[in-house]
Amino acid sequence: MAYNPPFKITSISQLHQLRGFPKPEHPLISVIDIAPIKQLPGDVPKVLVTDFYFIALKRCLPPNTKMKYGHQEYDFDEGVLSFMAPGQIFGFDPARYDGADMSGWVLLVHPDFLWKTSLARKIRQYPFFDYSVTEALFLSEKEEATVTGLIHNIQQEYRTNIDQFSQDITISLIESLLNYADRFYHRQFITRKISNHTLVDRLDQFLETSLTARDLTQKGIPTVKYISSELNVSPNYLTGLLKMLTGKTTQQYIQDKIIEKAKDRLSTTDLSISEIAYELGFVYPQSFSKLFKLKTNLSPLEFRQSFN
Repeated sequence: MAYNPPFKITSISQLHQLRGFPKPEHPLISVIDIAPIKQLPGDVPKVLVTDFYFIALKRCLPPNTKMKYGHQEYDFDEGVLSFMAPGQIFGFDPARYDGADMSGWVLLVHPDFLWKTSLARKIRQYPFFDYSVTEALFLSEKEEATVTGLIHNIQQEYRTNIDQFSQDITISLIESLLNYADRFYHRQFITRKISNHTLVDRLDQFLETSLTARDLTQKGIPTVKYISSELNVSPNYLTGLLKMLTGKTTQQYIQDKIIEKAKDRLSTTDLSISEIAYELGFVYPQSFSKLFKLKTNLSPLEFRQSFN
């Protein structure tokens, strides 16, 4: 099957024109109401990549309508907040799209609108711009009212108050929206304890298998990216979850598991320090010794001697 590259959209005006929306009231920022969208034209591209930020609240898409994010699909059967950054692929693949029960909004922000502001530097530090669509934020009714109120204020600001204060106020409102989203994601990590702890259990099982594998010498220590892929989550989401549940990043969590295995080998085998290092996937024994010292305040040899 031939590969069809995503259709690139470089401006908010271009997206409005492509989807048949009215001309945007501001060239660099726009809020689109989803409810009036009753039909997705059959002759427009369904897979897109844009040069701007895309924040969307969607509720009750029609049956059989899926949203694509990269190569994944997701059914939006309840209200969720999703985030996409410039350069990320997304689109719709509807079997039916009458829009009868659909509502929500989309906020589009071009990076040029943030130029020379503190948010221009900060916005990509929000981890949820790199979450996959299956890791979208499920909002409570109160939370949804909070973020939708901010969207209405953003829309009102760029519609009616174009003066020397309007950009700063609008950017402040966008930053508030992102900060609330950050708070609500932390809430989601807490309230979805069963699924989250199940993910950590799967991580533990994966690391147990990986760190005892005979071919670890050839493959090396599994990376955060590889582990996340095996668990079907994004690296940022996994780190965010672990930080909430354990206080550690994914890399720190992996390192702690390696040290546990190293301690077991140092205390129960006669293997040399170098042999243990190679068994655990280290190319250089010095790297293993440095990590062990960092984590335990003892060298591997000092740890082994403490058992004598």
